[in-house]
Amino acid sequence: MVPNNQHKNIPGNPSTAKSSTKGLNQRLDNEPLQSLSEEQWKFWRHNGYIIIKQAVPKEQAERTAQFLWEFENKKFDDPSTWYTAARAEMQMKELAGTGMVEVYNNQHLWNNRQMPKVYEAFVDIWGTEKLWVTIDRANLNFPIRPGFEYTGFIHWDYDPETKPQNVQGVLALGDQTDENMGGFQCIPWLFRNYDEWKKTQPVDRNHFKPDITGLEDKIEKIGLEAGDLVIWDSRQPHGIRPNHSKDKVRTAQYISMMPAQEDNQDLKDWRIKSWRDRVAPEGYAFPGDPRNWEQTKYDTAELSELGNKLLGLKSWD
Repeated sequence: MVPNNQHKNIPGNPSTAKSSTKGLNQRLDNEPLQSLSEEQWKFWRHNGYIIIKQAVPKEQAERTAQFLWEFENKKFDDPSTWYTAARAEMQMKELAGTGMVEVYNNQHLWNNRQMPKVYEAFVDIWGTEKLWVTIDRANLNFPIRPGFEYTGFIHWDYDPETKPQNVQGVLALGDQTDENMGGFQCIPWLFRNYDEWKKTQPVDRNHFKPDITGLEDKIEKIGLEAGDLVIWDSRQPHGIRPNHSKDKVRTAQYISMMPAQEDNQDLKDWRIKSWRDRVAPEGYAFPGDPRNWEQTKYDTAELSELGNKLLGLKSWD
């Protein structure tokens, strides 16, 4: 069990802090960037999200997608295998039916987490090299069919009133340039204008699900190619759009990084156990896999030198 889990009743991933004590990089002294260009940096600051093209090689991303099909016991070329009952109840109801794959520590996932280009993008965003990666899952988002309907949504994983110092990310494992096939969506306008917008909202508004009435034309549907990584500020309202395509499946892996908490021994121990024993996080949005396939069918992932530090197995000092 994740120690002192602050995500029991809210979204967000419990494998790292709810909010970092180190703020996001402001570059007050115009510090040099490792990976992002100055144009990308300005885009990030203005829009609250950034796309890292080919953060992972396309072939590696596609191999991860092939693994997800195997793990879910479904066949890419046989739609009759796609639609099955959920294995576990999802407390976070807007995610029900959206195709979350309850796998967290497989070698394929770690291969992507420890890619230098992925890491370097988060170094620029945080302004520190000492990072931990989230232990998160993946997604197979199928076209909507009768009996397997869901709606798209926009939400925050963290109450923006708390000004969370957190970022999130998702890696495309296949091309998702067709905006009808589901995928990531967000509202940069609301990210920029939140303080003014909230003055127009009722006092008892939902702090995790904004009323987007009148903002529909401001929703941006982000197209990605296999291997692209989108990173967003957790103050960015975001979500999954419904898959209205005929036969296209959105495949993705959630990846983010936070400043390492090397003085939090309990959390460090849990992270190492999660990797070693293939244990899933527990939380409002994380029901786990009742089959325990990670433990029974797959080995502990091998880590690179960078991966060891991103997990917490080795210190950054």
